[in-house]
Amino acid sequence: MSSLGASTSRFPTTIYADRIARAGALARDAGLDGLLITPGPDLRYLLGSRAESFERLTCLVIPANGDTASVVVPRLELAALTESATSELGLTVRDWVDGVNPYALVSGLLPSPARTAVTDAMPALHLIPLSEALGALPVLATEVLRELRMVKDDAEIDALRRAGQAIDRVHARMGEFLKVGRTEAEVAADITAAILDEGHTEAAFVIVGSGPHGADPHHEVSERVVESGDVVVIDIGGPVEPGYNSDSTRTYSMGEPDPGVAKKFAVLEKAQAAAVALVRPGVTAEAVDAAARDLLAAQGLAEVFVHRTGHGIGLSVHEEPYIVSGNAIELTEGMAFSVEPGIYFRGEWGARIEDIVIVTADGCEPVNTRPHGLTVLPG
Repeated sequence: MSSLGASTSRFPTTIYADRIARAGALARDAGLDGLLITPGPDLRYLLGSRAESFERLTCLVIPANGDTASVVVPRLELAALTESATSELGLTVRDWVDGVNPYALVSGLLPSPARTAVTDAMPALHLIPLSEALGALPVLATEVLRELRMVKDDAEIDALRRAGQAIDRVHARMGEFLKVGRTEAEVAADITAAILDEGHTEAAFVIVGSGPHGADPHHEVSERVVESGDVVVIDIGGPVEPGYNSDSTRTYSMGEPDPGVAKKFAVLEKAQAAAVALVRPGVTAEAVDAAARDLLAAQGLAEVFVHRTGHGIGLSVHEEPYIVSGNAIELTEGMAFSVEPGIYFRGEWGARIEDIVIVTADGCEPVNTRPHGLTVLPG
């Protein structure tokens, strides 16, 4: 059974009520008077709201003393809250019209001066006047909200599974799209349509890195024509309702690969598998990074692995925890992140293998199950 409520645009109201209560408690534990959340992933996480950020302030105010949270919103943007859990949660809505100072409305809901934390998505356009109204410069709420957003609940895990299955179905169809003689842009257009066909609400990103373009980890698409013998990196993803993202990379060979390419790719495949095998509660994020990095280094490939091993995923494609050297955070059951080592030979070719995994009680559950090897397509 789906974890979604009557509207697939958000979870049941009880989930948001629990999140707001826990956010307020964490703010109190951090010595804050409240949290100020403007539109973005944090607002969607706490309220199920898809409101956008404009020059007029919309702000969720969560007092740390346990008082009812409020939403300060322009009257002309009230409709943006209708799909959120605002009314069902019984939140106080303080709407305002042009000529009213919304920052004063926010500050009036908290002590003065107020010690607050703001979402990292808040524009400077609002942060500066809010600071003046509050009488103190807010800090980032990242340290508070990361404790909530890093560990996914059952409903979020269900959404991530559905996202993983949907993007796997797109990779399974790659033979339809990726063909010698087509441009990267043509391939990407078909992939984008398939991402929507297979259940996503949009294609958040489509990378088609053919031949030398595969050596650029963040190459998107170009008018380059896919050639026989090319190694092609396909990194794709997007959200499924209610906003949770897929992100999966597989590497393809147009015809049988050069033996040297195949040998190096086999090392990459082992490195990715080693990192996934290490994931379990209590292991540090940097240890997972090292599992992939050390294996590649032992085969002389350290210098061509140029990025971190992974990133958290959820309402944002990139969020905490980051699987990178220097991050000593211990993994906890419910964390979700990518494991995606890659090797890149500038001007020649590149390769990457990426799965999203969810930490379980005694290991991890990959939500992507497509074969990890270098998939050979007609060349």
